[in-house]
Amino acid sequence: MESVLSALVPVFLTIALGIGLKRTLLPEEAHWIGLERLTYYVLFPALIVVNIARADLTGVAVMEVGSALIGSIVLLAAVFTVLRRHLCRMFGMLGPAYTSFFQGSLRWNTYIALAVSGSLAGPAGLAVAAVAIAVLIPLLNIMSVAVLTRHAGNGDVSARGLLVQLARNPFIWSCLVGAAINLLHLPVPSILITFCDVLGRASLALGLLVVGAGLRLGDLHRPRPESLAAAALKLLVLPTIAVTIGLALGLHGVDLLIVSVASSVPSAPNGYVLARQMGGDAPLLAEMLTLQTLFAAFTMPVVIAVVTHL
Repeated sequence: MESVLSALVPVFLTIALGIGLKRTLLPEEAHWIGLERLTYYVLFPALIVVNIARADLTGVAVMEVGSALIGSIVLLAAVFTVLRRHLCRMFGMLGPAYTSFFQGSLRWNTYIALAVSGSLAGPAGLAVAAVAIAVLIPLLNIMSVAVLTRHAGNGDVSARGLLVQLARNPFIWSCLVGAAINLLHLPVPSILITFCDVLGRASLALGLLVVGAGLRLGDLHRPRPESLAAAALKLLVLPTIAVTIGLALGLHGVDLLIVSVASSVPSAPNGYVLARQMGGDAPLLAEMLTLQTLFAAFTMPVVIAVVTHL
């Protein structure tokens, strides 16, 4: 537990610094919107490309790790799809609110996952995390865009409209570029890789600061039931499913550890940007992100500690 906490505490301290900077040094919303756009379109895509392109997958159970993560996401997404009308009635949600519930329950915070994976397991952990990035980011972005296009009521529901939204997503392109470099051994100048690495390192710290600045602590005096339900699903149910599938597939050691990390992190702040762009219930998703980030400081150490003792 001590090693888990030593890996997590710096991450959450950086998020707390973001909260403090928003209230003191950088109080204007325009500052953070600019940093958010810079991270979304430049820094984070560079981080994705470098991590996937340089990942040494020797000894990583790629298929099993990918199957555990994809399987848990697809299973919960299928449940949400089948029970959508029931969930909407139970929580009094309209279409835009349902899209935020969907994203808040399934997406993952890659910044936190990478920071914790590197702290817990070093290069081996980052290699497994690269597999998580390669499989989860395209899957979750495709699913999120599809659900928002269908239920948010602010977009073209045709196949062409869906493809246009996906083509605009920088994370999907970044995953494709990184995977092509890694799998096809494409010759990329070392200067360019170093340049992207510098941008990616900036993304990790800046992304955590932006997460902290985006938290709305004032909204937590009476959290909505759907926000609490999404927190339980994301922080407890999803990692339980992912680890169970991983164990069934024979995962152990670092592979299983990073599966637990990737599945137990709070939802992604990038989902909030997507919700604002496509007509989702962005304030509801902001509440979910705030709750989950605070709760994850307590749930993640428990999940990771349990997995390390399996």
